Amino acid sequence: MSESDGREQVHADGIATLLDHPDIAKLRLGLESRDALTAENDEGARRAAVALIFRASESGSPELLFIKRAEYPGDPWSGQVAFPGGREEAGDADLAYTAIRETREETGLDLEHNAKIIGALNDLRPQTVRLPAIIVRPYVVLLERSSRLLLSDEVALAFWVPLDALRRSESWRETAVQARGVQMNRRAFHHEGQVIWGMTERILGELLALIE
Repeated sequence: MSESDGREQVHADGIATLLDHPDIAKLRLGLESRDALTAENDEGARRAAVALIFRASESGSPELLFIKRAEYPGDPWSGQVAFPGGREEAGDADLAYTAIRETREETGLDLEHNAKIIGALNDLRPQTVRLPAIIVRPYVVLLERSSRLLLSDEVALAFWVPLDALRRSESWRETAVQARGVQMNRRAFHHEGQVIWGMTERILGELLALIE
């Protein structure tokens, strides 16, 4: 196991602070006022879940956690920025537990006892047949206390992005990206040298639409 760079701050009463923030209040209302679209489980498609984890910050803008996956040959998402999460396993009670378990394994964060799930976004699938058949459910999570992350070998780094930064239009642009040896142009979010695109960018788009 490896540790993050130690810049995480500890925030007591983090959930209460987040719920009082106008943007999180709008997000929560948006999640509660509509039914998320759930995809039928096609034969051969695996199910997975990811966690969109917000923490309170001293700047006042809630921060969202991202991870960058380690480079592994044969991994279609190798080296890409993502949310903590992964595939459902046979012992998982439900997809929410999948997100909790995978987050703990990848980052050391205990969402089961130290966080609150406030809703789910729409299920989504990869937009290309070059990727494995998978259905992903994103859960929005508020963290009570943020502490030093313990990253697994599957995660190269983790970083927090202020919600204010995610809403800056100049940080979003068409970008040349490469996956599995294929170069393409995709809409992407840029933050301090990190490029967020693909399924993660699509999840972010829905999240921000609920806030706006």
